[in-house]
Formats: sequence, structure tokens, C-alpha cells
Amino acid sequence: MDGLAGDAAVLRVFRQVFAVLARESGAMITEPDLVDVDEAILEAFAEAGSDGLAVEQVVAACARFPERLVTRRFEVLREYGAVTRVVDRPHERFYRAAFAPYVMLLFLRRMAAEGGQAELHQLLTLEGMSVASPQAGPDDGRASLRRLVRVFRLIANELAILAVASPVEDLRDNVQLLWGNRALISRAEELHAAVLGRWPELDRDCAGLRGALAAYGDASDAAAARLIEHAGTTRALGLLPAETWRTFARTSDAATLAGVLDGVLVDAPAPWFSPQEMTEAVEAERPVGSGRTPPPRPTADAMVPVPERDTTDDEELLRVAEEALRGRDAVPVAAAIDAVGDWLAGRRVLAALTAAHLHPDLGYELVWTDGLRVDPEAPVSWVSAGLFRRLPAGGAR
Repeated sequence: MDGLAGDAAVLRVFRQVFAVLARESGAMITEPDLVDVDEAILEAFAEAGSDGLAVEQVVAACARFPERLVTRRFEVLREYGAVTRVVDRPHERFYRAAFAPYVMLLFLRRMAAEGGQAELHQLLTLEGMSVASPQAGPDDGRASLRRLVRVFRLIANELAILAVASPVEDLRDNVQLLWGNRALISRAEELHAAVLGRWPELDRDCAGLRGALAAYGDASDAAAARLIEHAGTTRALGLLPAETWRTFARTSDAATLAGVLDGVLVDAPAPWFSPQEMTEAVEAERPVGSGRTPPPRPTADAMVPVPERDTTDDEELLRVAEEALRGRDAVPVAAAIDAVGDWLAGRRVLAALTAAHLHPDLGYELVWTDGLRVDPEAPVSWVSAGLFRRLPAGGAR
């Protein structure tokens, strides 16, 4: 199974990397302009953040290219797995981009100009040599920073989406994004220090790289924490590569290895009896007869009559309304609530006044206006302006 999982991971990365070389699904591109479209699409995803982009947003971000061309290249990238849904479910509109295709684009452009290099570590080494060159200027440093910002933003966005919204199996399939992250961040920080020390005017671009590295570090920690948490609760050791577990076992001391079992409930040993014997024992203890046992019923002596209400609901509403009016024809809602002293009693009064207003046989009306009473010292600080009033005999609302 480990071998099959490794082959699947290699195939997935291969398809992502070479997606930017495909003219159509199943065919390689022959026009260099299509590579520019792919790069623009991936740059749009790098700027979008961890929320991803819809197809329409990608087209809008790549407005300098024809809409049909951008849509066709997006479909090709999607078919090859370079662009995937944020959450794998029907009718999902938002997509995320893998970082491997953009690294491949950088590799292709460097290969065309200087003979070509591969791997992100090699890219960092070459960028460090580029900015350290005596012939390098601020534009070279800015270009190096922007390339690295896009790379680390794409990695961080992909990891953040995997850690938060994707199934843990998808995170397990992309766990290689977590390997060597501290070394990558350290080398990128060294490059950042070299650029900032040589060209202080590039502080704004350096801030972008610092933000991208921080996002990558946070996303890596979140993804690793989710893998560890899920593996710990389910004991699904396959969530991490077998080599990771072997390395942990070889390099840990006895106390660390013993601490792994702290709080783990070990399964009980197998029972000494067979399942057939358990089934026979349960069947033997079942009660004979299929008659249903009636539920217990209370005796006549135990039944306590419910006392009747002293007043009807209409009389209660009439009483509350008259207490609020206190002989007047109208009263502000704020005054009626303040009269009871607190909001717990005031809300019951307000509910009764509203019910009296809605009652067809009671002659009261509750009218709201646009005002608002604000008084921190009052029992209720915020009260909408309203008036509760008595309707004249035979009057209509």
C-alpha cells in the first residue's frame, strides 16, 4: 500500500507540473504565449489568498488575454489537477491552485534563459547568487523577491485550504508540502536579509516576502497539527508516511516513545468465547411470549386537578394595558418599560402591549416611529420610539 501511495503521489505531482505544458487535455502546447496565460492564472491565485477563485474571477484577473483563451487554459489546468476545487463537492464554484506548476514555469523560463534549474531549494540558491552578484541592481532584487513571494504564497494558500476545508485524506496526499519547510524558510530569510541589506529601498517588497513566509509557516503548522490530531484520535498511522514514523522511532529516546502511549486506551484482549456462544446466550435469556407490557398508568388518587386560571387571557391583557396607561389616553413605550424597573419585566409588558394591539376586541393601538431613546442610566438603554394609546369608542386604527 505504501508503494501504491508513493506512485500515486508521483503521478499527481507530475500531472500538476506538466499541466502548464499542455495545449489541450492530452496534448502538449506549442505556442509560448499559452505559458504566459498559465502564469497569469497562477499569479491570480497567488494574490487571491486561501479563499480561492471562481472561473469568472480568474477571467477578470487575466483581462489582458482573450476570455476564451483564459477559460480554455483554465480547463486544461483543471483537467491536469493544477487547479482543483477548494472543497470536492458538486456545484463548488471556487478553486485553488497547486504551487508545483508555478515552480515549473520558473524552471522553464530559467532553462530557456540560462540553461535551466529545478527544485525549490535550487531556486533559492540561484536567487541568492543572483542578488549577491556585483552586477545585480535593485530591479534584479525586486524580481527575485516577487518570484519567491508568489511561490510561497501558492504553497501557503494550498496548505491553508487543505488544513481547514479539505478532507484529511487530501492533506495526507499532499503532505510532501510540509517536508523541509523550516529549511526553506531559513534560506528564504537569508535571501531576504541579503536583499534588504544591499537595497534598503526594497523594504516594501521585502515585507511581502516576510508576509508570505509567515503565511507558509502558519499554514504548515496548522496542517501538521491537523495530521497529528487526526492520527492521534483515530490511530490511523497511515496519515503520515511510513518513513516519518520510522525516523521518529529511531531518533526518539525511551521517555519520548513511552509518552506516545500516555492517555491511549488499549483495546481489550479477544474474548475467550466465540460469537456463536454469545448469540446462543442472548437468545436463551430472552423473555418467553410476545405480548406487549402496557405502560404504567397513574391511579385516580394520584391525579391532581389543574387549577383553573382566575382570569382569562383577555382580562390579563386588559389589566396590563390599563396599568401601563394609568388613566391616560396614551403613554410612550419607553415610559411603560421604565415603570417596571428592568428589562426582564419590561419585555413581558412589551409583549402584552403588542398582544393588546393585535387583539381585535380590545381598543388599544401600538404605534412605532423612527426615533430612538438612548439613556445609559435607564433600565433599558436603547428603546425605539413608540406610543401605546387607547382608541376612542368605535374608532378605527
